[in-house]
Amino acid sequence: MKNSKFYRSKIVIVFVLVTMTMSIQNALAQGISVYQYRKVQDDKVQEFIRRETTYWSEVAQKAVDDGKLQFWGLFQKVGGYDLDNTSNFLFINTFPDIDNTGEIWDVSAVFPDLPMEVMETYSMSKNTSVIFVKSQHWEQVANANPENDFKYITMVYHNANNPTGLIAAEIEIWAPFIKSAMDEGKTTQKAWGNALILSPTGEDIKYNTISFDIYPSLKEALDPTWDESLEAPDMTKIGEAEGNRRGSVVYRAVKVVDASQ
Repeated sequence: MKNSKFYRSKIVIVFVLVTMTMSIQNALAQGISVYQYRKVQDDKVQEFIRRETTYWSEVAQKAVDDGKLQFWGLFQKVGGYDLDNTSNFLFINTFPDIDNTGEIWDVSAVFPDLPMEVMETYSMSKNTSVIFVKSQHWEQVANANPENDFKYITMVYHNANNPTGLIAAEIEIWAPFIKSAMDEGKTTQKAWGNALILSPTGEDIKYNTISFDIYPSLKEALDPTWDESLEAPDMTKIGEAEGNRRGSVVYRAVKVVDASQ
């Protein structure tokens, strides 16, 4: 009889753990990210970074701790073209509930004694684009150390013939290949992921999916190292879905607040 109670207890515990795991996975799967591209005045860049990392990252941390935000990241573009008219920073915010985001940015709740004028960054910058994105898949090297490994990100924007087909093909073909290569030390890349652009969409929008290549250094982001023994998988399905129309930008990770870390 005691054994019966013991096994029933184990079953309940396992069920609770499985349910919790599924709930976490579902929450992450349901999260929608807002990508905010920002143009910061050249003579204000250092002050912009200081204010964002000193004040607004703490506001984001409180939102993460309260379960209202899953991810906050500030990324600085490396290089670029038409620099006078294009963004040089990117914010990524991932919300578990995209309909409830406003109260998150109440900086007075974290810094009640500081005036807004010493913390705000809008006067030194402007939004150039805002898009809504849903993450689809993520792989990272085993025993990754994000602080050291995730310093630079190459964001590859795809104008795919078949966006959902490309996402599926990447998950089927590229994800296991890059995961194995990273774990076996045959590439200096440390993580990879992809995402679907939810809005805006249409003929005037150049890209509909994004993939992410994460590296520990700028050198590797610009010129990745691959072991010569690596054999690439058959990329036919990916190529057909993508249509070979893409653009890429390298960003430096300035500051990240992540609920999973």
